[in-house]
Amino acid sequence: MTDMKAIVLAAGKGTRLQTEGADLPKVMRQALGRPLIQYVLDGIRFIGEENIILVVGYQKEKVLAAFPQNPFAVQTEQLGTGHAVLSAGEALEGYTGSVLVCCGDMPLLRSETYEALVQTHIEGQNTCTILTGTSDLQLPYGRVIRDATGGFSEVVEEKDCTPEQLAIRELNSGVYVFAAEALLPALFQLKSDNAQGEYYLTDVPAILKAEGAKIGICKRELGNEIIGVNTLEQLMEVEEILRRRES
Repeated sequence: MTDMKAIVLAAGKGTRLQTEGADLPKVMRQALGRPLIQYVLDGIRFIGEENIILVVGYQKEKVLAAFPQNPFAVQTEQLGTGHAVLSAGEALEGYTGSVLVCCGDMPLLRSETYEALVQTHIEGQNTCTILTGTSDLQLPYGRVIRDATGGFSEVVEEKDCTPEQLAIRELNSGVYVFAAEALLPALFQLKSDNAQGEYYLTDVPAILKAEGAKIGICKRELGNEIIGVNTLEQLMEVEEILRRRES
């Protein structure tokens, strides 16, 4: 796929995943004998590895030793997903193509899902396209708020949702495609006045929309593809799903 870069968020410690004898960055925890991030990199293989930037932080040397072929950026403090993407800003300077932003702890997203998102972005000539999904699972994800015409209005993180917003079933996956030239200026406008005190990447589409940019949505039935690994229970669940897929 031409003129595409990717930013894979891989800086987290994964505190709830730390077990005795397993002091690893979150994305290096293994499922079926392979690091979680390996499944993500396999899923976006349609982008050349020289164009896939890893945002690393906690024990970064372990990630970089495993994937020396990828360019990287360092997030020195954990100040949220928006801050993480901004950490890769230098790698995007002067670049005018599209940027896929995805999470290194979501090993179940399929390649065809990523490709559908990119296709929606290109065909819609969007400034930003969001991968959203429905799932029967109870997941702590932001809700996608639509306007009166059914278009994108905003994403509200679960911790900031009203009871009415919590009832919305369309979830934000945390995976996006942006026009690089629009992404960086929007990141500099982020504020941390939310329940977590973090700079949310989820606020960027609303910033862009307020400037008149075209925001697209690629909505899919994501089911268990949307699971991110934050706990040992989720790690075991993901491993079982991967085992079923492989058999």
